[in-house]
Amino acid sequence: MFMTLLRKTLSPGNPGALLAVCALIGFCACGSQAQEAVHGGGGAAISASIDASQTAPPVSKYLYGQFIEHIGGTMYGSLWAEMLDDRKFYFPITAKKPETSAKPEGGPFSMKVREWHPVGPEDAVVRDKEHPFVGDQSPRIKLDAATPHGIQQAGLALVKDKKYTGRIYLRGTPGSRIKVSLIWGAGENGRQTITIPALANEYKKFPLEFTAKADTSDATIEITGTGAGSFHIGTLSLMPADNVQGFRPDTTALLRQIKMGFWRYGGNYTSGLIWYHIVGDIDRRPPDFDNAWGAMQTNDLGLDEFMTLCKLIDVEPYISVNAGFGDSHSAAEEVEYMNGSVNTTMGAKRAKNGHPEPYHVKFWNIGNEPWGAWQLGRTDLKYFVLKHNEFAKAMRAVDPSITLIASGLMLQNDNVPPELRAKYVGNLGPLYGTDSDWDGSFLKSCMGNFDIIAEHWYSGGGHHWDIEKAKTIPPDKNTDDANVKIDQTLLQFARFPADIVRLKAEEWQGYQQRFPWMVEKKIHLSIDEYAYFNFSGGGGPFGGENLKQALAYAMILNEMARYTDTLTMGAQTTGVSLIDFNRTASTINGLGLVYKMFGDHFAGAIPVALTGNSPQPGPRFPVGSPDQPEKSSGSPTYPLDMFAALTPDHKYLIVSVVNATESEQKVDLSVTGAHLAGPSTLWQLTANKVDALNRIGQTPQLVIKESSIGNAPAAITAAPISVNMYQFPIAQPAQ
Repeated sequence: MFMTLLRKTLSPGNPGALLAVCALIGFCACGSQAQEAVHGGGGAAISASIDASQTAPPVSKYLYGQFIEHIGGTMYGSLWAEMLDDRKFYFPITAKKPETSAKPEGGPFSMKVREWHPVGPEDAVVRDKEHPFVGDQSPRIKLDAATPHGIQQAGLALVKDKKYTGRIYLRGTPGSRIKVSLIWGAGENGRQTITIPALANEYKKFPLEFTAKADTSDATIEITGTGAGSFHIGTLSLMPADNVQGFRPDTTALLRQIKMGFWRYGGNYTSGLIWYHIVGDIDRRPPDFDNAWGAMQTNDLGLDEFMTLCKLIDVEPYISVNAGFGDSHSAAEEVEYMNGSVNTTMGAKRAKNGHPEPYHVKFWNIGNEPWGAWQLGRTDLKYFVLKHNEFAKAMRAVDPSITLIASGLMLQNDNVPPELRAKYVGNLGPLYGTDSDWDGSFLKSCMGNFDIIAEHWYSGGGHHWDIEKAKTIPPDKNTDDANVKIDQTLLQFARFPADIVRLKAEEWQGYQQRFPWMVEKKIHLSIDEYAYFNFSGGGGPFGGENLKQALAYAMILNEMARYTDTLTMGAQTTGVSLIDFNRTASTINGLGLVYKMFGDHFAGAIPVALTGNSPQPGPRFPVGSPDQPEKSSGSPTYPLDMFAALTPDHKYLIVSVVNATESEQKVDLSVTGAHLAGPSTLWQLTANKVDALNRIGQTPQLVIKESSIGNAPAAITAAPISVNMYQFPIAQPAQ
């Protein structure tokens, strides 16, 4: 391909050489010094030149992927339609409310578990550990002839006239009288009660069906009985009747509108996961305590359910296996469960669970961030490469066709081992290829046992990682202590995360020069966890997916598309951050609209060269910081960020223009290598303020507006604080 041919002409002595040449032809931005003043009515006009004959490898549809993990409300409540917490009774049932939640609070993903409480005397509810229905215990309720005894859970959200269905497993003393009530108000008119038929000594499943007669966010479900003896509750479930195979129809329908390519199922949770507990009868799967996040997992949304979700939202699955506490045998059996024929042991188990056809999952990740001190089962790098090779061999023995992704970490100043900071921060050279260099060790010791290397990054605006300060941090302190507060203009805030993408590309180029065979064997990079935090108030996992954040993500996606010869996958954290939701409603937010724009127009598109007369400003901070690349990100059309590509059929030229300034920006446009003619179209995302966002129950402040702009103009004008997609018809298809 074109980029590969260029690389072969370059000297291996300069890690940034290829990227510099890319900048000259316009696939990447030149980072030479430029004035910092934002155009806004004065100074030389911005001009951009597009050469449709100079192309790069197509933009992978997987560049717009998403990451998801069992943490807080990222899967349960947002996607999975179950309304009841702790439905398998992992926690004690007491009258006293605990001082602390079962799940941590205060973080972006925290979710308080609604508890079960006794109805009647507390000592009437006993945890039966001898014959539990599922897990370690099931509640046994001692009955009274006159006074109802049982349990209840409050805090349920109901919509008036909406139907709710479910099931409950019960056994008990014959003659006991059991009732299940859904309560939304006072008195008999504020509830609906189902009387359960006669119980027996063995568990039996009973259907539940209710219709709410009021809107409320604090309804209660109550299971009570009267009589002699006792009754046991095995488990119960309640969902809106319009659920789609267990999933919310509203949130999954919104996500399906966005072309995301794939969803990655993994995260810290994976390193303690017992995958055998997340398949089979959903009511018989034992709940587990997730030590990664300090939370209980009901294990309802497991592997088969994840595959259903992927089908509902039209994405491909990507699964991380447990290489923390897990072993290669269980990983291989997981691959066999997902991909094996019915003639294999695990394939037969899958068929028994109702899924006879293999899923043919292509993407498999060995472990999750094994380099992190927080990771369950963490081991030193010199041992993890042995583990990786063992996993790869076992997994490929089951299915040789799978694509294996190594859990890498490119060497940076902020991940130098704490005891080595004083000596090697700012002096990384001696550490490459050592036990401090995860990617280097994979490339040196695991050749042939992976196809792609993963990289993760998280960042937020308003700070900079200071190299000199980092050198003085004691070994027992966190590397984040090197962050210093900085002032940022809107444009600098939006540009910040794209610079991180650029830095990753520069670092990857350095590894390619140290290991030239990477190019020939097409070892690609997957940034399959990343996020740019925007704690600016409002909802969402990161504090509000507003227009300010949308501008930054548009620059991220422009920048990622500049490296299509090496960067082939990306996964934003998390998939549900593309929507705003509560327990009964949802809407697409600004971040979701950005991914929709890019997925609609650039998935599969063919990048073309774009040059300009206005280079991006040079580095603001010393090169070597994890937020400062050698050359600035973006296109040479400062202050605009532009990217251009041909549609896969070569019938249209698509141009992305991001204006992260509060001034209108005009750019003169010239195109060679293709003749543009015919009605053109503009899709635009903007608002009158950068903190505009979409909230459920409110008129959307952010929408994608489509408009016709006639024939391709010689100049285009980008509105203030806007993301723009131009589509220009090509009269004669570009060659």
